[in-house]
Amino acid sequence: MPSDAPSDRDATPDSYVQRAALLADLGRYDEAAGELADALALDPHHAAAYATLANVHLAADQPAEALQAADAALAGAPGDLPALVSRAMALTDLRRFAEAAAVAEEILRLGPADAYAQRSAAAVLADSRNGQIAIDAAWRAAQLAPRDPLAHLVLALVAGRLGRFELAERAYHEALQLDPTLTEAAGEPGIVRLDRRRYARALEKVSETAVFQPMPTFQPAPEPAVKRPVERIRPLVVFGAAHSLVTAILVAFVAAAGGAGSRLLAGVLGGIGLLALGVLVGRLPRGDRFGGRAGRLATLAVAAGPCLILLYAFIGTPWPLVLAILSAVAGLTLLTRMG
Repeated sequence: MPSDAPSDRDATPDSYVQRAALLADLGRYDEAAGELADALALDPHHAAAYATLANVHLAADQPAEALQAADAALAGAPGDLPALVSRAMALTDLRRFAEAAAVAEEILRLGPADAYAQRSAAAVLADSRNGQIAIDAAWRAAQLAPRDPLAHLVLALVAGRLGRFELAERAYHEALQLDPTLTEAAGEPGIVRLDRRRYARALEKVSETAVFQPMPTFQPAPEPAVKRPVERIRPLVVFGAAHSLVTAILVAFVAAAGGAGSRLLAGVLGGIGLLALGVLVGRLPRGDRFGGRAGRLATLAVAAGPCLILLYAFIGTPWPLVLAILSAVAGLTLLTRMG
């Protein structure tokens, strides 16, 4: 036995667990499992030994054995988050996705303010459910631990699985800024780095079928172009001006022809125009939605058109129609000056 192994006299379950963790991080999983067997021989109910054994089996790609060890750990320490995470991972590897999702939801319930719990559950749900719960948990983990690269790595994984590739690229870029060594995480041995290795490998699989580049060459997604103010309000002003011009001229022709329905026509078309303009204004972004004073004046000018047409419907004199045409021309003129 190596000289640093615990002697029969001072051996404790914890000393065996510590030695097993060191061996596992060297990739010597069989030896680590032997040390843990010695720990459990001294204390058959040692929860930490079972939890470590579960991770050793996960690292060695032995999910069935990992599940048994995780269940034994939870029997001695119900609700233990690391053991629950190991159990969920083992179920995922066994493709028992519904059971893995149920464990992940329990993890979320036990750790609502725990970044480790949130990101671990999100990663499991990315495999088993691919839904809103996963992305919410990943966002929460990144918010709870903004300096944790694994939280951003999981967010990238979940976003990639959901097809939100721009978000995946940004999250991965953030993770790399916090820890540049993540580019090599997929090949790291051991159980201390088990989480990051699993996440990195899963993200590589996502990137193989995605429209973005494979994992080591992720780049931050470009910020969406911001529309100039004149481009934001152009559809509104053009529609408002065109509606007022066409409606005013049409109503004037009907009135000149002696049509008794010109005022009714003005009321209907004026109301439709005013309602449509309200919808277009509601779709503009908040803040300085009109792009300054000229944009506000242009919008008010074309909005005055339907109001003047409605005024004609009430009073029946032609002057509101003339003013509606002038307001439409004024709105288009102001729009041209903005451009």
